[in-house]
Amino acid sequence: MINFTHQQVEQYLLNQPETTLDFPFGDEVKVFKVKNKMFATLAIGKMGKGDNEFSSSGEADWWMNLKCDPDEAVMLRDIFPSIIPGYHMNKRLWNTVILDGSIPKGEIERMIDSSFRLVVSKMTKKEQQSIIIHL
Repeated sequence: MINFTHQQVEQYLLNQPETTLDFPFGDEVKVFKVKNKMFATLAIGKMGKGDNEFSSSGEADWWMNLKCDPDEAVMLRDIFPSIIPGYHMNKRLWNTVILDGSIPKGEIERMIDSSFRLVVSKMTKKEQQSIIIHL
């Protein structure tokens, strides 16, 4: 399986239309927003603390929070051991994806796309217009 590095994940997140990077929780936690609405976070370990288990390479795994449909969130947690209820988030609406190489790249991209679209779907029609044109 091809490992999706945190740099590749970050680039994929930033390539979503009108996405900005912010650090409201400190330098250790990257927050990805579309029109000022958060759709993902990315940090080493739990909120940038790097205090989770280490991967086989001896490095701490990166953790990514993604918004998710509640039913799908539960299904994904059942399928992938490295997807857990959203750390420091509403556990019904957010999942934490531990980037340990166990989840296929395509599935990570699909979850990012889904999180982005869920957040955009809650915006006003006017706000959606400038984003949807790029999808």
